[in-house]
Amino acid sequence: MNDRRAVREVDAGEGEEDFALDPRTVEAIVAAIEAGDAAEIDRLMEPLHPADIADLMEQIGPSDRTRLLALWSRRIDGDILTELDEAIREEVIDALPPDVLSDAVRELDSDDVVDLIEDLDEPQQEKILAALTDAERVAVEQSLTYPEQSAGRLMQRETVTAPEDWTVGQTIDFLRGAKELPDQFYHVILVDPRRHPVGYVTLGKLLSSKRAAPLLEITEDSFRPISVLDDEDDVAYAFNQYHLISAPVVDEDDRLVGVITIDDAMAVLDDEHEEDVLHLAGVGGESAISDGTLETVRLRIPWLVANLFTASISAFVISRFEGTIEAIVALAALMPIVASTGGIAGTQSLAVAVRALATRDLTSANAGRVVRRELTSGALNGIVLALILGIGGTLVSGNPLIGLVLALAMIVNQVVAATGGVMVPLILNRLGFDPALASGTFVTTLTDVMGYLAFLGFATVILL
Repeated sequence: MNDRRAVREVDAGEGEEDFALDPRTVEAIVAAIEAGDAAEIDRLMEPLHPADIADLMEQIGPSDRTRLLALWSRRIDGDILTELDEAIREEVIDALPPDVLSDAVRELDSDDVVDLIEDLDEPQQEKILAALTDAERVAVEQSLTYPEQSAGRLMQRETVTAPEDWTVGQTIDFLRGAKELPDQFYHVILVDPRRHPVGYVTLGKLLSSKRAAPLLEITEDSFRPISVLDDEDDVAYAFNQYHLISAPVVDEDDRLVGVITIDDAMAVLDDEHEEDVLHLAGVGGESAISDGTLETVRLRIPWLVANLFTASISAFVISRFEGTIEAIVALAALMPIVASTGGIAGTQSLAVAVRALATRDLTSANAGRVVRRELTSGALNGIVLALILGIGGTLVSGNPLIGLVLALAMIVNQVVAATGGVMVPLILNRLGFDPALASGTFVTTLTDVMGYLAFLGFATVILL
């Protein structure tokens, strides 16, 4: 996949260095689209990086996007297509003339082609595959036979290899004489006669070594072959954990079939982080700013309905204490404080736990220690908040017993929130569910129910 590099901000009259798409540029392009001025659109779009052109297409509305494609479609290339959000990508592919689409696809590496078509429907997939040469099509179709989100889907087929018995000089001469090399590669992979990878050499080490030096003497210790069936999350973890730049991919017989580079691995980590954030917010891992109204509703309504039912549990708990609330009306105004503060504490603990699970810093080996830490910190936080709330509740209500009820309920709910924020994602992860997907709903329900139960329960015992 393509690097997101620094791009120039450009508007109708000036340009300056920055790392983002200038809103003034977007406004100028939209004005040119509305005016049907193809020349002005071309002038404004020409300096932009493909990633920023993709961002532009995602920011403007559907009607402006349709008119932009009608005026500028012949400048769309493969780099832009790979940067587009999936929903927008389908729309753009449908709008492109066949020859433009063919040229755009042919300039991509195999991993980018796979990424481009794996989520498209069959007619669109066939449209892209038809643009490839027979050899390219076979390579892409074979990659598509591997499981989704596996190394086989993530890898690119283009590799740079050398026999294990070659010297530095032979390898350099080979590279200089090669007709085609991948646009980006970081290692020369050493293979045995059966095409089993046995090591790799960085380009820097290759160029700085003497020509007579055997390649096997300058291989890197970081060499770690990856199976085509490995999950892409495991691949990204390995790259991040062991500081890999690239890694060879092998099939079931340990033969070299491709290579994964750091940009692809980091893209997986970025996608995972984005999905976790969206899941924690209950908006679905596929939600995007470019989604239409109906698609936005489709992604959000299930979690809103789920929260509706979980909120009903809190309402049921409150209804069990109607007599207490009727006897001491002030409780109705005070009880949301405990539940709300517990919800915030639970969210804090949950966010840390979900991220630690994703990065594998939280495992069964240290789960007990982490839970004990959260329980202790929850108790200490609860005591501090209880002192503040107890004093405040006493001063406001004029009744020290109400302050005591608030203090005790706060301690209980802070302990429950902090502990539940870790336990819930741990349990979901152990059961095989995505901890980011449903943890938020469970933790919120837990802190609300326990907050109301503790406050009204203590109030019933102490005040009545």
